[in-house]
Amino acid sequence: MRILSGVQSSGQLHLGNYYGAIRQFVKLQDEGEALYFIANLHALTSLRDPVLARKYTFEIALAFLALGVDPRRATLFRHSDIPEVTELYWILGTVVPVSNLESAHSYRDKLENQKIQHPEFGLMAYPVLMAADILLYDTDVVPVGKDQVQHLEFARDWATKFNIAYSPGYDPAKKDSGGLLKLPTARVQAETAVVPGTNGGKMSKSQNNTITLFGTDKEVEKAIKGIKTDSAAVESPKPTENAPLYDLLKLMAPPGEWAAIDAEWKAGGKGYGHFKGKLIESYHATFDGPRKVYAELAANPDEVEKILQAGAQKAREYAAPVIKRVRAAVGL
Repeated sequence: MRILSGVQSSGQLHLGNYYGAIRQFVKLQDEGEALYFIANLHALTSLRDPVLARKYTFEIALAFLALGVDPRRATLFRHSDIPEVTELYWILGTVVPVSNLESAHSYRDKLENQKIQHPEFGLMAYPVLMAADILLYDTDVVPVGKDQVQHLEFARDWATKFNIAYSPGYDPAKKDSGGLLKLPTARVQAETAVVPGTNGGKMSKSQNNTITLFGTDKEVEKAIKGIKTDSAAVESPKPTENAPLYDLLKLMAPPGEWAAIDAEWKAGGKGYGHFKGKLIESYHATFDGPRKVYAELAANPDEVEKILQAGAQKAREYAAPVIKRVRAAVGL
């Protein structure tokens, strides 16, 4: 089983990236051939500072490694080190209906919530590049967040359309009828598909509501203390609906401590400051180890670069037979 996923390098990684994606990546390393990439080409749709682009790409590599992605068990690489992906992006794009791109949830969300009045090609075509990312390696399984399922469905639809156009005898109704591009399946980690941000919405860099994984202690403490809460009195039981602090505690508290925290929350008698303190403790219990490894890796950038170069070479070996048969099929 070949597994593929990536994380965009458009800013500092946060709890949503870990619980919604990277934690699952680490587990999946032992289930098959895992390929994980730093999506620095995707990041260009929102990041226009080359210094920051390089910085964030390096930091994402550090984070993957510090959080448990093992280059002996998984292939870790930079998006931009794989020229085959942009070639497949264009070839696949020749069969993609514009109506699909216009209806994409992520595209519509950015237009409406970020008030983008003049969208650029890269923003609209983002799902095509994502589909190329997935299809280039004969991927079987793609771990995705709930909000990315539509993109995976697009990849399957476009791969089917491409196969019908260029694979003689291909029958989408028959599972084993061949096809140039393999149709992958999604794996959604439902219980943590959406990690709440400090304002109650989905944790997202674009919403400025994140708790970073590798920021300073002061930055982490400030973010946690700023989590939105209601006006419930100290002595009152606290609500469990629309309560980002409660949801984050449930997600992050050590298993042996959650029952007691949950009981305190529902009993009343403790203020929100007490529970924010508990969340800070849980954060450090989970991430102080990786934060130490992160600092050690940051002091050895040449070693990290070697890992990324080796990963790119291996990824291109996976990609070579796919792009070869695609080029031949379309007449290139």
